Amino acid sequence: MSLVELIAQADERGLAASGLACLDRCVPLLGGDDLVLRPLWASLADGSDWGPGLEKARGSLGAGTERDGRAGEAEALARRMLDAAPESREAADIRRWADACSVASLQIHRLLDPAEDAAPSVDSLREGGTEGMSPLVAAELRRQVTVLELLAEHGAAGLRRALDVSTEGRRVLRAVVSRRARGLG
Repeated sequence: MSLVELIAQADERGLAASGLACLDRCVPLLGGDDLVLRPLWASLADGSDWGPGLEKARGSLGAGTERDGRAGEAEALARRMLDAAPESREAADIRRWADACSVASLQIHRLLDPAEDAAPSVDSLREGGTEGMSPLVAAELRRQVTVLELLAEHGAAGLRRALDVSTEGRRVLRAVVSRRARGLG
């Protein structure tokens, strides 16, 4: 099943987890530590209001490092993901946000991947076309699909594993960002 189809079928918790996981993997671009979004994950697990955790995260994640070029564009996309997060997890708002986060995260990985990405577009990747996809983008696409499948299959019980998938992706992106900053990528 394509990523677009998984998003279309996801419930509110799955959509919120999908968008949050995309944002969580991109936190290194915003200068955040590994725990900055944990209150949002906790609110998904217990069903509580995530508004206070969202405001705290927005306040904690500074303006970034003002990168130039592709890194700067990637940072701006990550900032937009955070800024666009809805205050409540109502279905229509969270669906638009999760979809936008999916696109933004794939685009971020495409911008930062040192390997050539010959895929025609991010949209084609989300619809199942994988030809020409670079390794970093392919891994991000797999993570997005995995998060949605975990939540669809296990509900709230899948959140822990979804967080683990996101943590792995964050470590990968942090290494890519660090390598680019040192001029090696």
